[in-house]
Amino acid sequence: MCGIVGYIGKQEAYPILIKGLRRLEYRGYDSAGVALISSNGKLNVYKAKGKVDNLTEYCADKDVTGSIGIAHTRWATHGEPSARNAHPHYSQSRNLAIIHNGIIENYADIKAKLMAKGVEFKSDTDTEVLVQLIEYIMVKKHLSLLEAVQVALYQVIGAYAIAIVDKRDPQQIIAARKQSPLVVGIGKDEFFIGSDASPIIEYTDKVVYLEDGNIAVIRLDAEMKIMSILGEEQELKIKKVDIDLGQIEKGGYDHFMLKEIFEQPECLTNCMRGRINVEGNHVTLSALIDYRRQLLEAKRIVIVACGTSWHAGLIGKQLVENFCRIPCEVEYASEFRYRNPVVGKGDVVIAISQSGETADTLAAIQQAKEKGAFIYGICNAIGSSIPRATDTGTYIHVGPEIGVASTKAFTGQVTVLTMFALALGEAKGTINRETYLEVTSELNRIPEIIKEVLTTNDKVRNLARTFTYAHNFLYLGRGFSYPVALEGALKLKEISYIHAEGYPAAEMKHGPIALIDSDMPVVVIATHNAMYEKVLSNIQEIKARQGRVIALVSKGDDTIAKIADEVIELPDVIECLEPLVATIPLQLLAYHVAVCKGKNVDQPRNLAKSVTVE
Repeated sequence: MCGIVGYIGKQEAYPILIKGLRRLEYRGYDSAGVALISSNGKLNVYKAKGKVDNLTEYCADKDVTGSIGIAHTRWATHGEPSARNAHPHYSQSRNLAIIHNGIIENYADIKAKLMAKGVEFKSDTDTEVLVQLIEYIMVKKHLSLLEAVQVALYQVIGAYAIAIVDKRDPQQIIAARKQSPLVVGIGKDEFFIGSDASPIIEYTDKVVYLEDGNIAVIRLDAEMKIMSILGEEQELKIKKVDIDLGQIEKGGYDHFMLKEIFEQPECLTNCMRGRINVEGNHVTLSALIDYRRQLLEAKRIVIVACGTSWHAGLIGKQLVENFCRIPCEVEYASEFRYRNPVVGKGDVVIAISQSGETADTLAAIQQAKEKGAFIYGICNAIGSSIPRATDTGTYIHVGPEIGVASTKAFTGQVTVLTMFALALGEAKGTINRETYLEVTSELNRIPEIIKEVLTTNDKVRNLARTFTYAHNFLYLGRGFSYPVALEGALKLKEISYIHAEGYPAAEMKHGPIALIDSDMPVVVIATHNAMYEKVLSNIQEIKARQGRVIALVSKGDDTIAKIADEVIELPDVIECLEPLVATIPLQLLAYHVAVCKGKNVDQPRNLAKSVTVE
């Protein structure tokens, strides 16, 4: 969950590291720190609780010279957020400094053994244990830093991405990863390190994605080498990363979240480009061409995901079952991995993750793969761990998503799932031609339809002011709209800290109706579809109990307009595509309520963008 950045080269490292931390701050913002080897050979470590701005204020009168350094922005796991527990961490001699993303599960045992040997600890973190272990091994066994890192990592259990420097060797940074992302950027006589490519792309488009269990030896006086923990040299695979710098800037918007909401028409156009033809009557997915047999012969599809991606999976389940007539289940990856699931040959497991680094989803993939299932990934981050671990898959291509509350990634995932179900259904002959053409054509028009929905922004902003007082919200939907209700509630919880729950509308009478009174806003997705009359009845039941209703309705619906307190009109679309349209005003509602409450929209408390630890 933490953000790692590093630099070694000819430039001053500090400005590069600070800029990198700002771009990675969405990964964690409990504390931040930087380690620099100055021109006089001193290893300076500066740390501050809170955001990167707090660190820069602290460093204002400090020596920040040096052309080699590592830096870190933290999402706390072991030890409360504080300068004491912030990274980087010194070794006892202060010769070494380390930064770390992940969790060392057996740190307590190692710490006890080191303390028995006389090692003193300054923090409560598992990370300090690792740097102390590395130094102890160096001294005890008379090993080089690389050799000591290899021995230490062989002993630890858990997940890690680390970067470590030694003031006695200012020409070198050593980095390593296991189950936590790490990227090395290669420039001209300089190298960059990042948890992802965002702090690197300003300087180079050549990157190396470290594989699990690999160590990067990055030196200015020699070629970069990739080694295994056991000391075997690995092939150096240099990739070209294609991210526009403008995609990770706010572009005039007040927040990344608002920018990303408004980017969705363009993002979904990019998602469908080359996959739906110009005429809008055919879907082509390369994965279905390359792995036709495995997908056509699937006996069952299991979708594994977490959070927003799980909600997208619930929509995918209905699409797959409707169009492909294949039984489909949706599992929380965190539960799936520990439940000894019945999965194996003949099953297709679809793993959905924006970052491609979600620890639980990655572990679920590995378990399903061991049992013989075919793995299909749906991710946004190119070159991330999940796409590399799957048999095939589809990128959503919506560009970097910086706001912690996912918006464009959700609609991108739903778009890919729709294309997947259409393409597989056509190949299997389980979707009739008329339906296939109708849905494909309308899906192709969704970006223009979303542009129309975004014109409701001012209306949503105004009604958000009315409901800022609320302590609880209820979201209701049926069919394809039920997962949208879940997603709308999640967005509100994440960024406004208002308790909200999503329910199937018919389940309201099985408990939630007891909560409804004049202080309970209820958001109801009530568009004209097969469930319209039943949802209308639910609205009447809410109003009979003085509940306040915000209704999302089809354009021109004056029946619900006479009952509901607030109405947001949506363009008519085919029922299976309603999630792509109905989710937009719910994203805007969450955003504007949070802004009205003065919350940090892009960096909500206790949350980080990429959940790379359990």
